[in-house]
Amino acid sequence: MSNQGTSCMWMRGGTSKGAYFIASDLPANEAQRDAFLLRVMGSPDDRQIDGIGGADPLASKVALVQQSSRQDADVDYLFLQVFVDQAVVSDAQNCGNILAGVGPFALERGLVKAPQDGEVAVRIFMQNTGQIAVARVMVKEGEVQYEGDARIDGVPGFSAPVPITFKDTAGSSCGALLPTGNTVDVIDGVAVTCIDNGMPVVVMCAQDVGITGTESRETLEANEALKAKLESIRLQAGKMMNLGDVSSKSVPKMTMVSAPTNGGAISTRTFIPHRCHASIGVLGAVSVATAAVLDGSPAKTVAVLTEASRMTLEVEHPIGSMTVILDRSEDGEIGTAAILRTARKLLDGQVFTHKNGL
Repeated sequence: MSNQGTSCMWMRGGTSKGAYFIASDLPANEAQRDAFLLRVMGSPDDRQIDGIGGADPLASKVALVQQSSRQDADVDYLFLQVFVDQAVVSDAQNCGNILAGVGPFALERGLVKAPQDGEVAVRIFMQNTGQIAVARVMVKEGEVQYEGDARIDGVPGFSAPVPITFKDTAGSSCGALLPTGNTVDVIDGVAVTCIDNGMPVVVMCAQDVGITGTESRETLEANEALKAKLESIRLQAGKMMNLGDVSSKSVPKMTMVSAPTNGGAISTRTFIPHRCHASIGVLGAVSVATAAVLDGSPAKTVAVLTEASRMTLEVEHPIGSMTVILDRSEDGEIGTAAILRTARKLLDGQVFTHKNGL
């Protein structure tokens, strides 16, 4: 494999970019697979100069896709986060942004048969969390359509919409929506909600950790005292959330919330976990939106909500907002969650590594 190219599609999914592979094209052995992906991305190196990675966690991601043997899914999707400055490849989390490209990729590669025209519902089994998502992809004259009139914050211009509905995401990684059994826990004197509705997240009020919640990404990344405080909370929360020792894991994410400033439901600043997110992850936004509707949670104290069985929440982040639609039952239980994403094929070809790579 080191002397021959491997088929790879580089795609934008939501506000992230990553390499999409047919799973069987990579080594079956996990250690060999991870070593291959580190060479592909050029990690560990801050610039990822010897690989195709974008020198940012949001552009150092991988999707492994294959036809599913399940009756309730068309394809299986495994998300892998390739660390930029560490020789680490993690499957500890899902990624809802990269997920947006899975449906188009599956159609492009013939894993799902494309009709001549219309919308295709691609059922995706998310291996990281054991959950099902349904992505709807537009096809015209047998080809995936990337041009359209949908817009998402963090991506310039307009693209074809890829609506995604998530099913049974509560407790996907931690075993329960509230893995500690509490809506509120206090860690290092800070009230937090440890929640998992598709992504393990620790949610806290920005003011409780000494910020306003309106700071730029660069300002927050330069705040060493804040980062140290967040990491202390994260390490303790990880064990409380049934994630074990998370010192080398990319979850839980750490989200600081404040009152919305642009007409949304809540404002966020998120560390993922050691760098501040330019926006917010799809499933992270779902977890934060869920926390915002829970009675007694820190998030609800700053959120602006409308009570309804179907709630549309605009989750504000540094470069815009993300729309999350939550369905609630009569007894207040959270049902399905849906979001709108877009995707675009950027490059399709072969990626090369070499025997003496990192």
